[in-house]
Amino acid sequence: MNRRAGRPSVLRFGIEAPYVLAGLTAAGVLALVLGFFSPWLFVVAALFLAQAGIYLHTTTRGKLRVWDDLLDGLNLQGTERALDLGCGRGAVLLALARRLPRGRAVGVDLWRSKDQTGNAADVTRANAAAEGVEPRVELRTADMTSLPFDDGSFDVVASALAIHNIPTAQGRAAAVTEALRVLRPGGRMILVDFRHAASYADVLTRLGARDVQVRKLGTRYWYGSPFTASSAVLATRP
Repeated sequence: MNRRAGRPSVLRFGIEAPYVLAGLTAAGVLALVLGFFSPWLFVVAALFLAQAGIYLHTTTRGKLRVWDDLLDGLNLQGTERALDLGCGRGAVLLALARRLPRGRAVGVDLWRSKDQTGNAADVTRANAAAEGVEPRVELRTADMTSLPFDDGSFDVVASALAIHNIPTAQGRAAAVTEALRVLRPGGRMILVDFRHAASYADVLTRLGARDVQVRKLGTRYWYGSPFTASSAVLATRP
């Protein structure tokens, strides 16, 4: 089965941190206008607008292709129970659900629109219905630093650019600890972020996780520039 076929419109998943894209675009347009008075500002405008274009591509298309590759690499059997931390409008959650025809994909979020445009449980539920996977998708409102699940509840735990929104190192460590706690022995974890990936890996290593690695994800997951490139933290619960 081609799990990538029939994917809903990429715009249905919204724009991550929309204020960043708006800022890059506004700065580019302003520099472009001022360039008529100082020509070197045309170069500045080109840089800002190029970053905005890269950011837009990543948040609407590039990340989806990267996650397809990451999830395909798990070789899921289709019966697993998976958890998406900070699921937002469902880009990763629904990619999991497509691969679990006899399983379950659970998404948790606090549903904050500043993290993603139009971020709401009803929107995610509508996306799941449009994708035809709603019966095997479950949404919960929950804080990822204190998950409402028993130990070893999931075969897979994933997260895409969510943990960095926790403002303290202690809070981020708590979220990573919780992610490992709810993973069953032998279960696998994929945490993608453009900040703090090495710290997540350190926490997992201290907790005894196996096969911990940090993998760069390339230009398809740049949020505007190589300075905001994303990495995947991969691990297995012993």
